[in-house]
Amino acid sequence: MSETRACPLPVPSAASSALRRAEHFVWLTARVLEQRLFAYHFLHGAADPVETALDAYRTDGFGYGHALEPELRGPAGHPLHTARALRVLDAIGRCDARRAERVCRYLISVSTPDGALPAVLPDALPGTAASPGPAAEHPAGDLLATGPVVGLLHRNQVWHAWLFRATDFCWRRVEALDATRPGEVQAAVAFLDGVPDRPRARAAAERLGRLVRERRLAVLDPDLRASWPLAPGHAPGEHLFPHDFATTPHSVARAWFTDEEMDRSLDFLAGRQQEDGGWPVTRRPWAPGAEREARPMVTIEALCTLRAYGRAIA
Repeated sequence: MSETRACPLPVPSAASSALRRAEHFVWLTARVLEQRLFAYHFLHGAADPVETALDAYRTDGFGYGHALEPELRGPAGHPLHTARALRVLDAIGRCDARRAERVCRYLISVSTPDGALPAVLPDALPGTAASPGPAAEHPAGDLLATGPVVGLLHRNQVWHAWLFRATDFCWRRVEALDATRPGEVQAAVAFLDGVPDRPRARAAAERLGRLVRERRLAVLDPDLRASWPLAPGHAPGEHLFPHDFATTPHSVARAWFTDEEMDRSLDFLAGRQQEDGGWPVTRRPWAPGAEREARPMVTIEALCTLRAYGRAIA
């Protein structure tokens, strides 16, 4: 009886394109979802296999769990998993009213009294490692969780009763934001990029852009990053750059940075591809396996940003 042997993937040479090296990395390390998503974005893959892979992360209550967002472990559903799922559906053109209706039913069930989403829910299952720390028994609404979801649903012209109070919550938080937490600024940008009131969004974005520059929340010259001040709560190496705020040239955050600053930032992003073909996770991982599962996601996002700005990746 002959032995069946796996055929190893050919290792790209150092001179291979960024896309070729990233493809090798994704096939070797990524979950099925990210493999399907990579194929959709860069190899003319279909949307159906992506959605099928995403469905495996569904919970019984119309939400998503099972470590879809790698930093939240365990099977329990959480708003950050749902935000990730919506980003996937948006990327493949499947964030329509029918699918959003199902998701919004889950969002209503986990919303706080002010209509927003908490960053992390109390663990649904005893002994489940679902978050990096203990969750509050009655968590408050959080812009980090709510802003990207609301902005994405608006951008896809989804209308649902849940959106009314959640949108009001985001406006209050965004217009009062003091920009001390870069992650909140990123969430605010995601909201402002999709919300229908464009004059109000541009005014809010202009104010936030001034704060980002005044408080040096974005490293404007990557060569100086070692001496750049760290945002509160960030560890060494956890700097953000212009491309982290303006992930596409159509974002309201693009106006915050000069062409030269953005070019330097994109050069730095392109140069961060590692020898194995993937991009690094810059945040500190707290759970075993989280960084390994997150790297293919980060790699796809890096390639999408570079391509959105017209950078050659193939």
